[in-house]
Amino acid sequence: MTRKKKIAIACQGGGSQTAFTAGALRGLLNGGAFDHFEIVSLSGTSGGALCASLVWYALQKGDKDPTARLMRFWEANMAQSQAEQLFNRYLVDASRKVTKGEMPTISVAPDSLLIKTMMAVSTIGLRKEFTDFELLLKQHFDFGELLAWGPRTSGPVLAMGAVNVLNGKLAVYNSRTAPVRNEYIRASCAVPNIFPAVEIDGQAYWDGLFSDNPPIVELAQAAFVGRTNLPEELWVIKINQTGCDKVPSTPDEIADRRNELVGNMSLFQQLDTLAWMNDLLLRSAFKAEFLKSLDIREPLKIPQSHLGSALREYHIPYIEMSASLQKTLDYESKLDRSPENLRPMIADGEKQAAAFLAARIAAR
Repeated sequence: MTRKKKIAIACQGGGSQTAFTAGALRGLLNGGAFDHFEIVSLSGTSGGALCASLVWYALQKGDKDPTARLMRFWEANMAQSQAEQLFNRYLVDASRKVTKGEMPTISVAPDSLLIKTMMAVSTIGLRKEFTDFELLLKQHFDFGELLAWGPRTSGPVLAMGAVNVLNGKLAVYNSRTAPVRNEYIRASCAVPNIFPAVEIDGQAYWDGLFSDNPPIVELAQAAFVGRTNLPEELWVIKINQTGCDKVPSTPDEIADRRNELVGNMSLFQQLDTLAWMNDLLLRSAFKAEFLKSLDIREPLKIPQSHLGSALREYHIPYIEMSASLQKTLDYESKLDRSPENLRPMIADGEKQAAAFLAARIAAR
């Protein structure tokens, strides 16, 4: 029997646009990835952490369909009733007008009394889980079960990124060393202007966008994932567009491009670090005894970065949205929870993942 190549999957954050990630994971895992590859780790930040953790949970429980929980979550997260669709449309339209400079904005903290009062009044008639993220999580995770499990040393490793607000240090939660808690997922998803900081063990945390988007370097470290979970290839489900067609000139174009650049910053920095280490390995820059102590046997195959080198055989593309879909999106689409916004992303994710998987199987 042919040995299966070990794969790490890293899921970039991007709010509602990570519905694409949900579709991509379904396209990979339900499209035959397990027949040809061994998934040894999953990582994610923000919406990517949410998607990765739902798949990880399903795999740990042995669900027949490893993405069914994930898809149920996204259905529940969508604006369903007429009231929810009106509420969602108002928030998205108001945000677009503010971004374009067509409407003034008042900066208010997400945990302020004013916001809490406005939300209590404006969300009457909506599902509680539609406006309460923690409640929505609890409907799709049994956190009591996860706590009882404790750290998980079998199956794939789950890594989620967040940042400590006070000391500025990144935090990467590791399923091998601690039970998965709802605070970890909420911390990774805590966009400062939308959610208050999440307290964990006396420390405050914000969205992992400011640290690892998504965690990658950790996936290549035996001390983090374990010696048996070191990947031979790294697949990145990428949300933020790398390039753009023209220099942004309007306020909304500038805001959208700025968000893309910030969202890609830590990803490219990590890939650069891996690329540099990869080159050193290819040049035999380390002693065999040192590599053995780190459980490193050969260069890691990583996606084509924005640099490129004759030494690097980066033949694995990112899994990205189609160009046609990407052109229809703006920053506010990361906030939009309408079915009209989310379902095309899920469908495109499945389509792009199917093409990606077919290419990877052919290249084994």
